[in-house]
Amino acid sequence: MQIFSLDKLPKEVSKGGLFVGGEVQRSTLLTPPESKFFNVAHVMFSPGARNQLHTHTTDQILFVTGGRGICATEHEEREVTVGDVIVFPAGEKHWHGATKDSYFSHVYVTGVDSVTAKAE
Repeated sequence: MQIFSLDKLPKEVSKGGLFVGGEVQRSTLLTPPESKFFNVAHVMFSPGARNQLHTHTTDQILFVTGGRGICATEHEEREVTVGDVIVFPAGEKHWHGATKDSYFSHVYVTGVDSVTAKAE
């Protein structure tokens, strides 16, 4: 058994071309070889920060842990808050991030071999 305390995990600033609008930090919980099947991380978005339209080759599940965020597909945009669970099927173009006036954090789960591709 493993138990993680989200506020005690080391954080790293996410860099690269996927994020816009502000700082995004990430704490990795599980990746191979710790898990045979899943990637799990805690992601924290500063107000207004989000990722760009993208896809994953496996389903992505988000568990909202703090603040208020926006989760969107090409056809729908919804505000989400603590306790919400969002499922993006493999291949669905989507983005998620903080509202302009609130931070946003979530734990995500993807399949271990999942590949993320920018769609914008």
